[in-house]
Amino acid sequence: MDADAFLDSRLRVPPPAPTTWLRATFKTILGAILLWAVARSIPQGQPLLRGWVGMLGLILLLHFGTFQIVALLWQSLGVRAEPIMSAPLRSTSLGEFWGKRWNLGFRQLAHELIFRPLYRRLGPDTAAFSVFVVSGLIHDLVISLPARGGYGLPTLYFLLQGAGVTVERSQFGKRLGLGEGVRGWCFMAVFLTAPVFGLFHPWFVLRVILPFMRAIHAL
Repeated sequence: MDADAFLDSRLRVPPPAPTTWLRATFKTILGAILLWAVARSIPQGQPLLRGWVGMLGLILLLHFGTFQIVALLWQSLGVRAEPIMSAPLRSTSLGEFWGKRWNLGFRQLAHELIFRPLYRRLGPDTAAFSVFVVSGLIHDLVISLPARGGYGLPTLYFLLQGAGVTVERSQFGKRLGLGEGVRGWCFMAVFLTAPVFGLFHPWFVLRVILPFMRAIHAL
């Protein structure tokens, strides 16, 4: 999504290491196994669990696997194509997770189209929170609208993420060490996972994910 770097022929990168290829291939295969084998083995009486396993497999297959392999192919040609995911579990803060490691394609767009225009007028904190508000609305459009239910829950999820980043960067959060080290990682993990069922709510899992899995013969 960073067109300037991608199209600049003067920027050349070294070929990716073999271990990087192995990790991307492993994640692709693991995602396919979860999606087409593990999810199918779960009893039909547990549709939410089936859907969640399928979603996890799909995310590994695409975002952490296939998309990274595509980036590695470009890097092998010397093109600066950054993977869309940058080891998000290594984040030691909520801000680092959303700003530097998770879905960097969307992050690039949000930075250029939302954060930068609002930064000078509203300041960094309000501009950053606005990105979370817009992210929530977009996720409601692509999650709740097709599911015909759960309206507002994805937006609420991202409002909580914005609030978490605000607390993390506050003087109170800094005193507690929420933006670094083990405490930062634990704070991030709780904020990301505790409300995640509001992001991918049951309406979406039952009405979108499961039909999609049947369409691709994963169930």
